[in-house]
Amino acid sequence: MGEKGLDVYDNFMREIAIYGAGGFGREVACLIRMINESNLKPEWNLIGFFDDNPALKGQPISHYGICLGGVDELNRWERPLAVVIAIGNPQSLRKTAENINNPNVTFPNLIAPDTIFLDKEHLIMGRGNIICPRCTLSCDVVMADFNILVGNNPIGHDVKIGSYNVVMPSVNICGGVQMGDCNMLGVQSVVLQYMKIGNNVQLGANSVLMRNAKNDGSYFGNPARQTSST
Repeated sequence: MGEKGLDVYDNFMREIAIYGAGGFGREVACLIRMINESNLKPEWNLIGFFDDNPALKGQPISHYGICLGGVDELNRWERPLAVVIAIGNPQSLRKTAENINNPNVTFPNLIAPDTIFLDKEHLIMGRGNIICPRCTLSCDVVMADFNILVGNNPIGHDVKIGSYNVVMPSVNICGGVQMGDCNMLGVQSVVLQYMKIGNNVQLGANSVLMRNAKNDGSYFGNPARQTSST
């Protein structure tokens, strides 16, 4: 990360890179720093970024690191590397994850130190998830792979979340909700208890979902109504 004094820990830290060099990628760099600062010994050594934009290769990403290339460079990486995919579009998130086929690459769950788990022992979580600050996960939560909770997200009891979902800031997912894959929940939206969300659904900002959301639908308003197909 470049902080003064971390060199002494290099032998204990795992190398990590961020796929996605945009604003959210820089936020994830800050999340990695928070995680390191919360531990007695820093856990991660951020070596840089990867991105689909070839013009960024070799360029500094603000003051957080250098862009090391794209998916081709990542798939040729010759030593163990943890990668976190910081892409806020569910379909692009899925495509990127599926295009990474290097056996040297692993996908850790990156969890903010202030995350509240009401029953961490019985939480079921896959790989590649990002949980940003001020999130709460209740009891018997199931979360598959490559989901992003952008921050301040309460997740109720018995919630089941598939893969490649992006939950924007201050979204409230109530108890018993079941969600499929590749969904986008807009800022400050609410999913009421026991609702079911299919795949490729968009829920608009400040919307309140009171009925089940079908595949490929866009829902807006309070109560949220389907307006179009994505």
